[in-house]
Amino acid sequence: MYRENAVPQGVTDFLPEQAERIGFIESKLNRTFEQWGFRKIIPPLLEFEDLLAIGMDDSLREKSFRFEDRQSHRMLAIPPDITPQVARIEAMRMSGYPLPHRLYYNGRVLRQVQSQSGRSREIFQAGVELIGLDSPEADAEMIAMSVEVLRELGFSGFKIDLGQVEFFRGILATAAVDQATALKLQHCMARKDFSAVKAALELLAIPDTIKCEIAALPRMFGGTEVIAKAAATVWNERSRRALDNLAQVVDILAIHGIRDELTVDLGEIRGLAYHSGITFEGFVPGLGEPVCGGGRYDGLMGRYGRDLPATGFAFNLLGLLQGLEKSFDSKSSSEPSLLVFNMKDDRKEALELAALLRRQGCAVTRDIIRRDFDFSLEYARRMSINFMVVIGAASTAENEMLLIRVADGSRRTVSKKQLMAPGSAEIFRGFSTE
Repeated sequence: MYRENAVPQGVTDFLPEQAERIGFIESKLNRTFEQWGFRKIIPPLLEFEDLLAIGMDDSLREKSFRFEDRQSHRMLAIPPDITPQVARIEAMRMSGYPLPHRLYYNGRVLRQVQSQSGRSREIFQAGVELIGLDSPEADAEMIAMSVEVLRELGFSGFKIDLGQVEFFRGILATAAVDQATALKLQHCMARKDFSAVKAALELLAIPDTIKCEIAALPRMFGGTEVIAKAAATVWNERSRRALDNLAQVVDILAIHGIRDELTVDLGEIRGLAYHSGITFEGFVPGLGEPVCGGGRYDGLMGRYGRDLPATGFAFNLLGLLQGLEKSFDSKSSSEPSLLVFNMKDDRKEALELAALLRRQGCAVTRDIIRRDFDFSLEYARRMSINFMVVIGAASTAENEMLLIRVADGSRRTVSKKQLMAPGSAEIFRGFSTE
């Protein structure tokens, strides 16, 4: 006998309530992406491993699920991230399209995780890639879109944490340390291990001014005033160009009406091997991990033979779902949902009403099973249906139907002519706001 929820560790069955909420979030994201001029692509579930690996660093490649293809005898991989797929598609399939390319996607990826980590191996991603533009305005567009999505979903008090990996690279290049030391410093910085950074610096034969610059990085966090503070303490040209780029992005975001949501963390070097400029992550109240992240990655397209600048970001849909869990209504959709309860022997009237209301945008369930009124009302409540329409109720005349709001049981008698007329869905929308 199979155990309940007998699925592999790290994956989940999503039942109707959660699936509906994920769909609601996805539709909000898709609408925003399309309003900004992005067009959808659908990458495949499987890739040739060697081709996919071109666009991944070693840590990401190690997380991919790999197996041999019985047909080609080549190694296949289930992608652990969609951006490398987009890079392959752009370089190999879209050379005939005019630049820039504005692409968006929704999909699931799988990643190997440690068995005891408790983390999901399945990630629902929805993101965009803007390919062919190298400008602060393109970077700002990514951040502005992420803010618009979070606002559309009803989040408040969220923060967008900005970084600039070239700032750290400039300091590191000035220090002229060997690769092993550079990697050690990077790991300490990534973990925000201040004592380890200090200990590593004490062993280096580099000028004290550079040691001070590196040691100060973990403290370069706060509002956008951090940019000016950093500019007053760092003098190498590469880092100063990075600060100037970051300042330009912040100025453009101010035009978008985005100020209070921004924080700056110049000690953030997430994705140093991958990103080439601006990086950002979005945090919502109550969650310790980001719900979105992205940035500039100009080197990726060139790995597939088409050297183009690029920037993008992706949302973790399950993170958004978790952040919205307490604020979701019983029904994600704004459209009315109805249960048609027919107390007559003739089903013609019920079927005609259901068809008409579906054409007007309502979700209509026919209660085909013969059961009593109270049981049907409870069924509607359990299935998160907004209204029950009763045909043939004893309290109504022949030309009337009974409309019941499921949430509180309140009732209203409506004429059949009103319900069967064009625009009758507004009756339910009006009833739901009373």
